[in-house]
Amino acid sequence: MAGGVQKRRGMITDINVTPLVDIMLVLLIIFMLTANLIAKQAIEVDLPKASQTTAPKQTPLGITLTKDGGLYLNGKEVTPAQLRTEVTAAVKKDPKATVLIAGDKHTSHGRVVWVLDVVKSLGVTNFAIQIDPLSLQAPEPVGKGK
Repeated sequence: MAGGVQKRRGMITDINVTPLVDIMLVLLIIFMLTANLIAKQAIEVDLPKASQTTAPKQTPLGITLTKDGGLYLNGKEVTPAQLRTEVTAAVKKDPKATVLIAGDKHTSHGRVVWVLDVVKSLGVTNFAIQIDPLSLQAPEPVGKGK
């Protein structure tokens, strides 16, 4: 039977793993690229250092101040009016709501005090300032150049 279909007899004992390896390599490349993009979407904040820390039991509200003046509530950029609205709603929902304030170490003291004043005026009694507990170095004095 020249050119005809041949029938195999017996069991197939060989497995071709080349397509499986190709698929796994493509998935690995996709994972590496997307992981890099996801990691860069985080809000970059250089927290001040401190040695004494206590972690709050629950943190329903996280306020972040960036060095370029950005204001974020739970990772979403907000305006001061939106911040007041969201904090008011959270206090109505839970009168013991806790606010965690993370301010870049290059953010002005006045901005952090303003956020503290806003949340306290809206009824928040539990708040904390997020720090990086790994270093004990004193901050550089203001106005002193190297």
